[in-house]
Amino acid sequence: MCTKIGGGPEKSLFFFSIKEDHRSSGLNMPEKRQKLQMKCVLCSVSELTVPVPWGVLRGKVWGPDHGHPVLCLHGWADNCGTFNTFLPLLPKECRFVSIDFPGHGLSSHRPPGVLYTFPSYVMDVRRVVEALQWRKFSIIGHSMGDALFPEMVDAIVLLDSFGFLPTDLKELPKVMRQGIEDMIQYEKRMEEDKKRVYSYEKALERLLSVNRGLSEESAKILLERGSVPVEGGVVFTRDFRINLKNVSRTSVEQVLELHSRIKASVLVVLADHGFERMFAKPEQKRFVSDILQAYKDHKHSVVSVHGDHHVHLNNPEVVAPLVSTFLENKVLSLSASRTDFHTSNL
Repeated sequence: MCTKIGGGPEKSLFFFSIKEDHRSSGLNMPEKRQKLQMKCVLCSVSELTVPVPWGVLRGKVWGPDHGHPVLCLHGWADNCGTFNTFLPLLPKECRFVSIDFPGHGLSSHRPPGVLYTFPSYVMDVRRVVEALQWRKFSIIGHSMGDALFPEMVDAIVLLDSFGFLPTDLKELPKVMRQGIEDMIQYEKRMEEDKKRVYSYEKALERLLSVNRGLSEESAKILLERGSVPVEGGVVFTRDFRINLKNVSRTSVEQVLELHSRIKASVLVVLADHGFERMFAKPEQKRFVSDILQAYKDHKHSVVSVHGDHHVHLNNPEVVAPLVSTFLENKVLSLSASRTDFHTSNL
């Protein structure tokens, strides 16, 4: 059943109670995956749709209607399924909303001729928060998660993420030019390129080949929203343009200035075989070191766990206790005395 909340259709929110996974490709799922879905049903999972000017943003909602609001932001090329195994292990007093960013999962792609940039993703988050009517909330971000409206955020959890990553000033013109040229070349072949159809097994194999840290079970979870069935097999749902070079870049000075404006408590959970290992050049290591030191200088928490970039999905039991304790100490224990606490119109 679909429930509409709000005014006119262009500003309405929709959410659906999930009884079964209607996105599956019709293949039999392993017993472990079935148990996971049953567990999610027990913790009240709903499907969310937020209208935007070019289509819709889709996502999922976990937890009680009046729980503490937490917005969950997935990483590049993933979708909100990345939190499927993780959120059921977090405090039950929270209301978790996770969206598929545009061009990811089941959300609409951006209009033709438009690049995917980090400021645009921030605008998407702001639209969702406006639709939910949240005044104060927490953020759990994997890879792309960040906060640009510090007065609205009371706690931030970064899962194997540093926030915005800086680019060397000398490299900015080169990177921006490459992003523009990539887009021009993409548009030339756009009509020729048709979405390739894969068998489910081949799609799974491809996803695993470009995400070597994913377990097979985790890859299947991401494929639930990362592919749709068509005649002859499945196609990936993500927009190819997300692979183009991002032309919106920040210097290390800009990144540190943004970090200095964060008012919320921050927990940074790094995987010892994760994101940090991707930055091997000396200047990249310096940037990472400066950013992590900035968090520590502002009395934020930086911890390391054993695992890779998707440790929260592959092995949620490793990360969940740290995040649960952080939310309980920094947010939930204080929520009773907060005068601006507000959930949503869901």
